[in-house]
Amino acid sequence: MKEFYSNGKLLITGEYAVLDGAKALALPTKFGQSLEVKASEGKNIQWNSFDENDRLWFQGEFEFKNDEFQLVSEKDGVSEKLLQILNAAHSLNRELFSKEKSGFEVNTRLNFNKNWGLGTSSTLINNIATWFKIDAHKLLKNSFGGSGYDIAAAKNNQPITYQLTENGPSILKTHFNPEFSENIFFVYLNEKKNSREAIAHYKALPKANKTGLTEKISSLTEQFASCTTLTEFELLINIHETLLSKALQTPKIKQERFPDFPGAVKSLGGWGGDFVMVTGRKEEVFEYFSKKGFETIFAFEDIVL
Repeated sequence: MKEFYSNGKLLITGEYAVLDGAKALALPTKFGQSLEVKASEGKNIQWNSFDENDRLWFQGEFEFKNDEFQLVSEKDGVSEKLLQILNAAHSLNRELFSKEKSGFEVNTRLNFNKNWGLGTSSTLINNIATWFKIDAHKLLKNSFGGSGYDIAAAKNNQPITYQLTENGPSILKTHFNPEFSENIFFVYLNEKKNSREAIAHYKALPKANKTGLTEKISSLTEQFASCTTLTEFELLINIHETLLSKALQTPKIKQERFPDFPGAVKSLGGWGGDFVMVTGRKEEVFEYFSKKGFETIFAFEDIVL
């Protein structure tokens, strides 16, 4: 049996702007996804996906025939996307399955809720890429698309800065465990954001909205990574939120939903869903957000790898 594992991710700075070459700060998480591959009888792939409670949430069967994967089981959104990924992987390494004499049982296991937006897709793509011995960023480009910061986080066990350049992704290991990390929390907003829709919305914005955004966000990323005080950190959050709010023509999350919260609130990834990063005292944060119905709250040390 072969087993692969990839880390989930949190994008602290650079959401949206990372697509245009802004430097972003990404943190791998203690949550992730594994992929187990076992030889089985026949020539097909029997695919089973399990959630964090070890419940089967997807099952499919794929046949390798005429130099491509074909769906044997019932067609749905998940199976069609997985079929696309498998064929994209095969196109990048045609030898792996052409030489195989047996089929496989593949089991994927999440250790986090797949609605949280911590990287169900990116961890899967990175695991499949490792299995096929191919470049995960190329596989991402040929399947889901996106900047690829989540793939970089999947591979790294410490914070990274990520930037798209003419020569490909620039991925640098960095340090981000500030002395005030006990005042940083991540709150799930009880709604999953569709990353592809969020990207499409950003790309459709007028260029005038984004003038100077890449350079300003890159500068902020450097300041986030070197920040030494909570006061400075909260100021940087507010500046980052203002810049993205102006570019997206969308209200800041704190202004719209949490105006009476005393700490800072920052959207992460696709605005309007998944997690927000907030600052404050533990008791204050848990009491405020729990009262509003947001029960999934992580302290920095409980979610950041």
